[in-house]
Amino acid sequence: MTKLSVNINKIATLRNARGGNVPDLLKVAIDIQNFGGQGITIHPRPDERHIRYQDARDLKAIVHTEYNIEGNPQHNFIDLVLECKPTQVTLVPDAIGAITSSAGWDTIKNQSYLTEVIQEFQRNGIRTSIFVDPIQNMIEGAKKTGTERIELYTESFAHEYALGNKAGIYPYVAAAQLANELGLGINAGHDLSLDNIQFFKQNIPGLLEVSIGHALISEALYLGLDNVVNMYLNKLK
Repeated sequence: MTKLSVNINKIATLRNARGGNVPDLLKVAIDIQNFGGQGITIHPRPDERHIRYQDARDLKAIVHTEYNIEGNPQHNFIDLVLECKPTQVTLVPDAIGAITSSAGWDTIKNQSYLTEVIQEFQRNGIRTSIFVDPIQNMIEGAKKTGTERIELYTESFAHEYALGNKAGIYPYVAAAQLANELGLGINAGHDLSLDNIQFFKQNIPGLLEVSIGHALISEALYLGLDNVVNMYLNKLK
């Protein structure tokens, strides 16, 4: 079964909108795990507009499933990850001020830098994953960095699927096949939802984990968080 890691950034966004502690981010993380979620993902950004660096520290004590911290490996982020020692760190090349992630790494151009960062995390017992587009030479480049996993950036698939174009899955199938051949673990995330997750899962060989936040939290507004978490789990079986 593909694991479901729930990104709780949107819970932090809602909390920060009023300046208090409602909703309680830590309580939501505990609840998600109790509902069956197999991981908690956060993506702190330098301006702390949703997840705060202190949230990352506080979550360490209550995440008993997989703890995944995503972000651009700038100095402050690296220090935070080494302090928190999550299960996994996912390296994402998002620009400062970006609304959301919009592209994978150029693993060829940034190979030396990524290799250095990955080795530091691995020395500290942290599994690494690189955010990549479904492009063959980018996946080959990821392998050369020494990372254990890649995370396929699925925005393009989700867009095409919403238009009724199921052929949008083909680059992802080819990318997954190559990753399997190279011995890379496969994660995926971005714009995956209840509408498209089952089709994606059924077509991607060796899919280990999906990280879902915006869609899941939005769907939970109508359907309830416990219900939505388990709806995803059923589609990922």
